[in-house]
Amino acid sequence: MTETFKNYLQGRNLSANTIKSYTYALDQFREYFPAPTKQNLEKYKEWLISQYSPQTVNLRLRAINCYLESIGQEKHKLSFVRMQQKPFAENVISQADYIYFKNCLKADNEWLWYFVIRFFAATGVRVNELTRLKVEDVRLGHLDMYSKGGKVRRIYIPKGLQEETLSWLGENCQESGFLFLNRYGSPITPRGILGQLKKFAVRYHINPDVVYPHSFRHRFAKNFIRQSNDIAFLADLMGHENIETTRVYLRKTGAEQKEFIDKIVDW
Repeated sequence: MTETFKNYLQGRNLSANTIKSYTYALDQFREYFPAPTKQNLEKYKEWLISQYSPQTVNLRLRAINCYLESIGQEKHKLSFVRMQQKPFAENVISQADYIYFKNCLKADNEWLWYFVIRFFAATGVRVNELTRLKVEDVRLGHLDMYSKGGKVRRIYIPKGLQEETLSWLGENCQESGFLFLNRYGSPITPRGILGQLKKFAVRYHINPDVVYPHSFRHRFAKNFIRQSNDIAFLADLMGHENIETTRVYLRKTGAEQKEFIDKIVDW
């Protein structure tokens, strides 16, 4: 059953991580319930709610619903639990800290990591997408990524970043292949990126809570929305299927809200 479902997911061009997550959910369901009846599905949902956060519950339900689609049982699909959306974007690196961070890396000749955070903040790329960037993509000025359901998302590399990166690559005589390599000549991994960024945060006395790959992706979105009110275009750039996901960037961060309140409330 799981193998058949896995083949179905692969046929939909889902990522390896998504396939792993979805098949895990199916195995978990089968561990407790013998068949996907309506009653069993509702009991599984209730059990999930008692054990996990709403985000995890919805992830598991999304997986089970996908399985039900694969066996032609869409009528039994489960509704998601509602999550209260925070009125601000949490733990986003500030523009000032971002500029300070990249300047520190440049001053220390940490060029690989300088370009890592530049690509995060200037393209909105996800960490797993960053590890797949190639020199050829930089020359082209964009990278087309295939997402869920075979959809194509284009990641644009701004001209200034493109020219700066090509100059760095020329100095290193790197003409092709993966853009970001570790000391062994292999592509850097998401875990390796996270670990190194945290070390730099400590070195440069930046709050480690705001120094992680997705934080720079958030910074891209915040800066983009400040320069342009085209939220639909931003949703496309970010790869959001639902524009409501993108609307969080219209709100101030928690730190920005506090700064604003401190400035205006004098009564």
